[in-house]
Amino acid sequence: MPQAGEVAVVIPARNEADRIQATVSAAIGLPGVAFVVVVDDGSRDDTAVRAEKAGAAVMRHARSRGKGAAMETGAEAARLLEQRDGHGQRHLLFLDADLGETAGRAGPLIEPVLAGTADMTIAVFTTTVKLGGHGLVVGFSGAGIRRATGWQPRQPLNGQRCLTRAAFEAARPLAHGFGVETAMTIDLLRKGMRITEVEVDLAHRATGTDLKAQLHRARQLIDVVAVFFRGGKHQPPRTPPARDASRRLIRPAGRAMKALRGWATAKLAGARRGDSGGRK
Repeated sequence: MPQAGEVAVVIPARNEADRIQATVSAAIGLPGVAFVVVVDDGSRDDTAVRAEKAGAAVMRHARSRGKGAAMETGAEAARLLEQRDGHGQRHLLFLDADLGETAGRAGPLIEPVLAGTADMTIAVFTTTVKLGGHGLVVGFSGAGIRRATGWQPRQPLNGQRCLTRAAFEAARPLAHGFGVETAMTIDLLRKGMRITEVEVDLAHRATGTDLKAQLHRARQLIDVVAVFFRGGKHQPPRTPPARDASRRLIRPAGRAMKALRGWATAKLAGARRGDSGGRK
């Protein structure tokens, strides 16, 4: 059983007014949770107001800075709250804002970290929603992690993660945007930290196949590709076999990023004209 007050929940959120209140309420009730921090990443709705009403401490970005930045802001807010309370550093549980009442089932993610058997846990949803186009992003992330570390995660992009504060610091600075989970996994494995996948009965909103959803997945893919393409930090080790793997991964990644930028630009231009790219 988790000890009282040993976990801080951080929820990055953007335009999640319809679900954030239920998510926060459920997260506050998790065993071992001391408080919940919601980081409103430039929302245009009343996400922040509803999160605060549900009992969360709320931090706001004036404009959207991406998921990675929201996670860092949330962790820093948790540190300041701990200082105010005179409490030592707590473990961090990151949850998506659209989990709703299912956030109350995230307890199994906490237990291995509190028990000292894992430095980070990653959720594996027992019930998944098939999302058009999402498999490409998941596949690219999983293949990149495998080539960089030798480990193949089941759900590499799952944002439901519990980790020690030491593990979080080891992963900093966090990667930009939606590349954060991929980069975090690679960083921690390369530093010898223990990662455990945990099956949980959580569920979030299906993003569908409309223009907005397609653009969201395009941004996801660009951010994940960037993890491997920029700076070399997350590329496979520089041994002859890995160099070959790196070429297979990185060169297509550069082409993919250029193609995706062009595709996204065309989609946005079409949306402004009232054209959905040929679909009615």
